[in-house]
Amino acid sequence: MTTPASATTPQHATAATPSPGGGPGRLGSLGPVGLVLAGGISVQFGGALAVTLMPRAGALGVVALRLLVAAVVLLLVCRPRLRGHSRTDWGTVVVFGITMAAMNGLFYQAVARIPLGPAVTLEVLGPLALSVLASRRAINLVWAALALAGVFLLGGGGFSGLDPTGAAFGLGAGAMWAAYIVFSARTGRRFPQADGLALAMAVGAVLFLPLGIAESGAKLADPVTLGLGAAVALLSSVLPYTLELLALRRLPASTFAILMSLEPAIAATAGFLILDQALSAMEAAAIALVVAASMGAVRTQVGRGRKKTAALESTGLEG
Repeated sequence: MTTPASATTPQHATAATPSPGGGPGRLGSLGPVGLVLAGGISVQFGGALAVTLMPRAGALGVVALRLLVAAVVLLLVCRPRLRGHSRTDWGTVVVFGITMAAMNGLFYQAVARIPLGPAVTLEVLGPLALSVLASRRAINLVWAALALAGVFLLGGGGFSGLDPTGAAFGLGAGAMWAAYIVFSARTGRRFPQADGLALAMAVGAVLFLPLGIAESGAKLADPVTLGLGAAVALLSSVLPYTLELLALRRLPASTFAILMSLEPAIAATAGFLILDQALSAMEAAAIALVVAASMGAVRTQVGRGRKKTAALESTGLEG
């Protein structure tokens, strides 16, 4: 799954995510669009790898390993300051960590039951709903209708083609993704750079580790399982966070959000190539409808923002 960088995007990074190398380097030579696409590919192929790991570690065990490794890496890179924060600051980061843990837990429960592409499609409905509600424009009824049509097709007219429990977990992950976006923004305002993200990841890891141990026990200590879990964490968290940060330095957030809307399609591709999860024509059409709705909602919100800025400039109120 991903980690959103703005309130218009679905699964992945915050604008404060650290760059271990301190600069673009070779990664920057990909160009900002290439960086975003590379981040999306990394996230979704990491998700596909996680599915192959589930028989070894279970869904909860995979989440525990992903959060733990990502937390260790981010804490080492960011070295967040623990003193000087208010009780409200800590409350915000704890809720952010709980939301992050719930988002990951629900998503991996979904992909344990339904194909990766449909799971990400259902999950992306959370950020899409947030974007539509935040905009409050009539045109967003069109995007909402497109998304609902996509969900109807995806469920075969009643989710007869998908495991209902898996679909419910996917929708729950989407709700948590929307909450993730809200609390990610609040945390970013209260903590410098990526300190809040690192601390929240640590909170999520501490909360989920007992669940992973309860489900998988000593299996989590197996060297192969640990190695694959570390790979999932790097592909699904650390690498895309870095790539998206580099992209956001040179790419408008609106363009970034539109590119992130392609993630259900990328997930479907990863599911096909790695997990042999072929989609029916109806499922492919459903994913296309949700992608189109997400892109349309983003463009509507961006257009509204530009008009508001222009109005402020014309009246001399901006700044």
